[in-house]
Amino acid sequence: MATPLKEMYNLAFFEDLSLKIQQAYPAFNNERFVDLIYSKDWDQLELKQRIRHITETLGKLLPDKYEEAILILEEVAPSCSGFPYLFFPDFVERFGQDNWEISMRALEIFTKYSSSEFAVRPFIMKDTDKMMKQMYQWSLHENEHVRRLASEGCRPKLPWAQPLKEFQKDPSAILPILEQLKEDPSRYVQKSVANNLNDISKDHPGIIIEWLQQKKAKHSITDWILRHASRTLLKKGNKDVLRLFGYQQPTSITVRSLELSRDTLTTGDTLHFSFNLENHSPDSQLLRVEYAIDYQKANGKVIRKKFHLSDKHYANGSHLLKSKQSFANLSTRKHYSGQHKLIIYVNGEELEQKQFMLSR
Repeated sequence: MATPLKEMYNLAFFEDLSLKIQQAYPAFNNERFVDLIYSKDWDQLELKQRIRHITETLGKLLPDKYEEAILILEEVAPSCSGFPYLFFPDFVERFGQDNWEISMRALEIFTKYSSSEFAVRPFIMKDTDKMMKQMYQWSLHENEHVRRLASEGCRPKLPWAQPLKEFQKDPSAILPILEQLKEDPSRYVQKSVANNLNDISKDHPGIIIEWLQQKKAKHSITDWILRHASRTLLKKGNKDVLRLFGYQQPTSITVRSLELSRDTLTTGDTLHFSFNLENHSPDSQLLRVEYAIDYQKANGKVIRKKFHLSDKHYANGSHLLKSKQSFANLSTRKHYSGQHKLIIYVNGEELEQKQFMLSR
């Protein structure tokens, strides 16, 4: 079993951090810092709770004046790079809400070494117009980490973060930033722009369709972003998006001889399956081939999960496709007994299906 991410915070980490802070602030009490870290049910705290606990502990041992404490952390930040140091921007989120200029400077610095994507969100919620103007200015920055912050920090549904419900209802304030970054040379930034657009697509698919209609085939970077941003709508089989990417209705395609390795499985087994994909057109066809499983839930309802299988041009004729699906229980998926179904999709259309039983 993989070691929980929260375990990266150990005694060696805190001793190293203490020494770094003490070099910038000799009055920092190393022993007191470690004692306070481990004095609040540390073992029971989850990752984000540990980050906040580190922040609170620093708040007790650094100078009481926020502007003095921030100067110390800004000096230390370049030697504290990576995910574990999210408590640097979290310090701004926790203590800097009423110190705008100082906090904006600090967030810009800290994001270069870890990421301020979570810490900017309370500022967005507190004063949306003011903060989004700041985010736009960051989108013009020379540093890719700061430009990424402009996009990542305002994602409506950023994982591990409080959702920005205002932007879920109306994402128009985000679009100028994404427009500015749509040809950004950094793949790090491109992925963030695509993820932001993908978030938007879940509530406002029309915005992505409009972007595809207006911006597709204008620039290779924008094309990559749009493709990655459309993954949810493609998976949902949105017909407009499929057509804009060249996936035509599969009128000349059939699926035959769908075979399952077993009609009855036990939890933990793997289902192997195969089928013939037949292109009856004389021309090759761009086909997005997927399969879905209808899973039984504990309450008797059924939930459908779709999986990618193939995405390429298929010439005229018959093509044998094979795949498999595990029915081992996972932390993210538990299996229940009952009738299940395997469905084959081509370009968003259901073309074949077969039922099977799963027992525990």
